[in-house]
Amino acid sequence: MNILGYFQSVGKALMVPVATLPAAAILMGVGYWIDPTGWGANSALAGFLIKAGAAIIDNMSWLFAVGVAYGMSKDKDGASALAGLVCMYVVTTLLSPGAVAQIQGIDPSEVPAAFGKIQNQFVGILVGIISAEIYNRYSTVELHKALAFFSGKRLVPILTSFVGILLSFVLMYIWPAIYGGLVHFGESIQGMGSAGAGIYAFFNRLLIPVGLHHALNSVFWFDVAGINDIPNFLGGAKSIAEGTAVAGVTGMYQAGFFPIMMFGLPGAALAIYHTSTAKNKEKVAGIMIAAAFASFFTGVTEPLEFSFMFLAPLLYVLHAVLTGISVFIAASMHWIAGFGFSAGFVDLFLSTRNPLAVQWYMLIIQGLVFFAIYYVVFRTVIVRFNLKTPGREDEVEGRAGQPLQGAKESNKLAKQYLKVLGGHQNLSNIDACITRLRLTVKDMSVIDEQQLKDLGAMGVVKLGSNNLQVILGPLAEIIAGEMKNIDQNEDLSEVSTSS
Repeated sequence: MNILGYFQSVGKALMVPVATLPAAAILMGVGYWIDPTGWGANSALAGFLIKAGAAIIDNMSWLFAVGVAYGMSKDKDGASALAGLVCMYVVTTLLSPGAVAQIQGIDPSEVPAAFGKIQNQFVGILVGIISAEIYNRYSTVELHKALAFFSGKRLVPILTSFVGILLSFVLMYIWPAIYGGLVHFGESIQGMGSAGAGIYAFFNRLLIPVGLHHALNSVFWFDVAGINDIPNFLGGAKSIAEGTAVAGVTGMYQAGFFPIMMFGLPGAALAIYHTSTAKNKEKVAGIMIAAAFASFFTGVTEPLEFSFMFLAPLLYVLHAVLTGISVFIAASMHWIAGFGFSAGFVDLFLSTRNPLAVQWYMLIIQGLVFFAIYYVVFRTVIVRFNLKTPGREDEVEGRAGQPLQGAKESNKLAKQYLKVLGGHQNLSNIDACITRLRLTVKDMSVIDEQQLKDLGAMGVVKLGSNNLQVILGPLAEIIAGEMKNIDQNEDLSEVSTSS
């Protein structure tokens, strides 16, 4: 696997622990709605919900260790997750301030501050990656008959415990320097204030085509470089009391996305519809309405973004620039709201009673302005440069946004995709994240990209000679599961690939 493909797999694995955040956001959001002034002091139910959500947020480093180990494992077996947990226990125990003082024979007051922050997402991700690599390499090893019980997957947690000791020894000497570098990076970005937030947002959008935006997000949204924007925001009153959050500042790496996802991209969808040819308007309307609703309500933007990302790259660059401007404006004006999943209506609604949500309603006004900006800019550029956005081609490609009607249709569609991809014999690995199939392909030349789009794919991304992403929207994980369940010896020659 090439370096880009490897980082792509890391980015995909990061979505496993991140997927737990909506639960935390809902629990804490409802808790703040019930008791907006006491934050649990005036209502047992509110306190119960806020504490339940905090249980997830406060243990994100452990979720990253387990989730990344599981997400990067070759067959998604629970033994890989257990290996990540074991390794994390070893590392965080050996590198706790008390243990470091004892091992190095120094006074506890002389222990570097870095070891007081050893339970962070950076270490969790590192542990998860190492644990997954050990699992992928040694989960099929057979030991001598006398030790046969510990063969295979049972061997992996044992090995990770020893590797955890070695990792702890290495980190004991280099972690203070790494931590200092990460803190310096975080402070540099924070020192740029709202401009830094805008720059981050610009690159957040630019990295979406290759799926590496999750890795970038972890730096700003979690405790990798000392920023930890999402957990600090969701912590609300607790974060304020602990001094880890400041009203009007915490959430600055999230707030400006709401005007884009809830309003800007739907404005782009309307422009794409209005500029489509008369014969294609009805089909384009179906695609754009579904994609725009997903963006507005849930903050899932890929179905809409991939509809023009490759057909009109200029529009996508403009979209990235406008996103950076929106995040910059919101941060500059201290209009703040946060999310646990994405910047859609659901998360905006849940965050309104959070004590860290400052003038959140101004994000709606800003969004209405960006709706107009996106509509005017997209419509003008499409017409001026005659861009081939959906509906301006001879045929509208794909059926993005149309829901599957039950298991029978999903199985049929999975067989169609599998046939176009060359069958199981051409695929070394089948995986998926929220919106895209992530495949390792043996022979890229047998794949017909146009046929994939005819089946409903919103985009196809080739990373090197063996890594392929097929963007399907929310259907991706369903289709990936169905593809895995199809018998490797099943004859697909009779399967029709017409949509």
